[in-house]
Amino acid sequence: MKDNIPLNSDDGMVRVLMVCLGNICRSPTAHGVFLQRIESCSLQNKILVDSAGTGDWHVGSPPDRRTSNAASARGYQLEHLVARRVRQQDFFEFDYLLAMDCDNLAALESARPSASNCRIELFMDYAARDENEVPDPYYSGEEGFELVLDMVEDAADGLLEALIQRHLQN
Repeated sequence: MKDNIPLNSDDGMVRVLMVCLGNICRSPTAHGVFLQRIESCSLQNKILVDSAGTGDWHVGSPPDRRTSNAASARGYQLEHLVARRVRQQDFFEFDYLLAMDCDNLAALESARPSASNCRIELFMDYAARDENEVPDPYYSGEEGFELVLDMVEDAADGLLEALIQRHLQN
């Protein structure tokens, strides 16, 4: 299914922003996993990924230690990431703003400037599993971070396939 979705940039790069609340657990996990998927397909010159939060509590902080540890155990590196808050320009610079849950989806939709044409969706819409939200593992144990990784890996695979079909096939 090719949607012929116009991109926000003239350079042909597809830009994806992963979004959760604080940008220290779910969205950096999605950022790191998706970046590895992009690099494994040699698409880093075609797809750009970043992450941000709708809240500002952790701006400037690295991902949560438990997030980084769980990701590292599966071969994903998140240490280079730094939490930031979603900015107004993100709605114009990114083609996709993908929320980890319905609350952050609603926050993005209400903050969207009227002139923005980016797609705001749930990240899990791209997963094979029948769940629409990535649960926040912040107050859970180790199993919560493992579940987030399972879900994110599934959705990252579906997202990559969708972006290739929509934007990168001739």
